Amino acid sequence: MTDNPSTKHSILDRFLSVVERGGNALPHPATLFALLALAVIVISWFASLADLSVIHPATGEVVRPVNLLSISGLHRILTGAVTNFTSFAPLGTVLVALIGIGVAEHSGLIGAALRMLVLSAPRSLLTPILVFAGVMSNMASEIGYVLLVPLAGLTFKAAGRHPILGMAAAFAGVSGGYSANLLIGTIDPLLSGLSMEAARIVDPAYTVSPLANWYFMIVSTPLITALGWFVTERIVAPRFPDTASVDAVDDADPQSQRLSPAERLGIRYALIATAALSLLLLWSALPLGSIPGAGFLRDASTGDLLKSPFLSGVVVIIFAYGVLAGIAYGVGAGTIRNDTDVINGMGASMSTLGGYLVLVFFAAQFVAFFNWTQLGLVFAVEGADALKAMGMPTIPLFISFVLLTATVNLFMGSASAKWALMAPVFVPMFMLLGYSPEMTQVAYRVGDSVTNIISPMMSYFALIIAFFQRYEPKAGIGTLVATMLPYSLVFAIGWSIMFGIWIWLGLPIGPDAPLHYIPAAG
Repeated sequence: MTDNPSTKHSILDRFLSVVERGGNALPHPATLFALLALAVIVISWFASLADLSVIHPATGEVVRPVNLLSISGLHRILTGAVTNFTSFAPLGTVLVALIGIGVAEHSGLIGAALRMLVLSAPRSLLTPILVFAGVMSNMASEIGYVLLVPLAGLTFKAAGRHPILGMAAAFAGVSGGYSANLLIGTIDPLLSGLSMEAARIVDPAYTVSPLANWYFMIVSTPLITALGWFVTERIVAPRFPDTASVDAVDDADPQSQRLSPAERLGIRYALIATAALSLLLLWSALPLGSIPGAGFLRDASTGDLLKSPFLSGVVVIIFAYGVLAGIAYGVGAGTIRNDTDVINGMGASMSTLGGYLVLVFFAAQFVAFFNWTQLGLVFAVEGADALKAMGMPTIPLFISFVLLTATVNLFMGSASAKWALMAPVFVPMFMLLGYSPEMTQVAYRVGDSVTNIISPMMSYFALIIAFFQRYEPKAGIGTLVATMLPYSLVFAIGWSIMFGIWIWLGLPIGPDAPLHYIPAAG
């Protein structure tokens, strides 16, 4: 450690106390959205009394707020509450994707694949492989937090390095690299659904694909891996030398063991099943007429792939991969013996969503009320006019939005809850400035990721502290934040530079996802 650590700790503790007090002062996210929904009703009444109006930039029509604090408004609220919930765009996509991934997780496939990746790594490449595994694990919800982070500590210990250093590298990938991945995960359809709901405030026909940020995510994966490797070895490692004294660990822990013969057989079965499905999908996406029967998932009339059942059905494809690979692994490993085991796996993933469903109910009401009152459009037009008057260039504008999101993330941990709150304001606002919802969403995701690892409001923050305490009994919030702060700063700088270069080059951020929004003709 560096000189005079007590001073640093006291400054850090004071900062964390402010963050904790601010975060703890907020109600539960579901309560927050319920209060916001009520606030929208009251604000719509004040806005209608003030006779606010704006000119719709696309149609030229006068837009006025709709008062929900009225008899007709009350009727709409009562009759629309159920459909607001059941038609909320992110709900169905998340449920379908999680059912498939639940089979892969319940069968043991995801855990075994992570163990195989990490435990077979050469010592010299252990750090980047851990960071990369962390990035990839975030496609499967909490598996990276509950399996990979403690496994990383055990792996570093076995390699003669400080286990906290390994856990820090894995945690940086899992949480700090939350918006980087080579594959599409459950968070992608969730966020894209919220973005689409917000975009339709301006353009009722606009759609946002779950693949909206895929190109950016793919390129972000090696960037985060490299930055995480650099921070671990150059900045964090000196604080946790290899000769550090650590507590003994139970070497019989199944997470520290290599794959059993049954697990290896399951992995082989899963690879065969995944390869077979991938070949089928490749055949379905080939140009029409290239080979007999090819292209059957392309648009039947135009042969287009970007706007086709192939991409529109990506959530079902995620489901299919999870179910097929999970069943194949379970048959080989002996963890799935009949259809009941498969259904139990699906049910296990659903059983964790009780709190999410409650949150979605109130978030759906808030979003619907916001749309009905047209306040989102009014705020968007006024905000867009203010930003135009400021004349801020594109890159500084979006870097500022990244920093705003990163700051909000310190006080509100849920990625979906924050975006449900921010999207109805910022997506339309940036659309009116000519920027696509997909571009706004990717800026949000960068900001949301980089401060995850230092936010006490992140749901797994306390769990990571418990993992640290296994080797350093006195470790607390200050220890975790002091360890992870360098990752947060370097990720923020590196990712913002990459984002700025991406904007400068004008590259699409996903399939059929340009940087700019051009209103449809007519």
